[in-house]
Amino acid sequence: MTVELSGIPVLETERLILRGPNTHDEAGYVAFMMSERSQYVGGPQNRFKAWRTFAMEIGHWAVRGYGMWAVTMKGDDTCLGYVGCWNPGGWPEPELGWTLWPEAEGKSIGYEAALAARDYAYGTLGWKTAVSYIDFPNERSIALAKRMGCVLDEDAAWPGDTEEDRCAVYRHPAPEDL
Repeated sequence: MTVELSGIPVLETERLILRGPNTHDEAGYVAFMMSERSQYVGGPQNRFKAWRTFAMEIGHWAVRGYGMWAVTMKGDDTCLGYVGCWNPGGWPEPELGWTLWPEAEGKSIGYEAALAARDYAYGTLGWKTAVSYIDFPNERSIALAKRMGCVLDEDAAWPGDTEEDRCAVYRHPAPEDL
């Protein structure tokens, strides 16, 4: 049985569908969070914590009214990762985030999806600014942020309270600068 939240907008790009997360995505999400590839997004995690993290993705939509979309190719509903608008409690400011499964890397899927999410954040949600919080060694995410026109904001706050929590903060161009 697949359970879906109602009311989540579907975004469409040239190649992609960004849809709300659903229970059909659980296996791929949990497998990713249990793998070494999740090292830059809080992993690797055990199965229990990975499932809770997956549930948090769904819950963010219910609490904030926006969140991370499951990214799929048109004509194939297999989730390739999550991209979207993120602002959990304690976050210094709204974030545009992305987490892609290995099979989606190197195909400009993250770029295409993140541009659609940023358009939604600025156009529909009315955000005036956005950042992407990126672990320093995550070169792929840093490259994507730069490709989107983001610049390192060394003065911006990062999520967390300790030096261990420190990450790079990439600021997206303001809506009027796009």
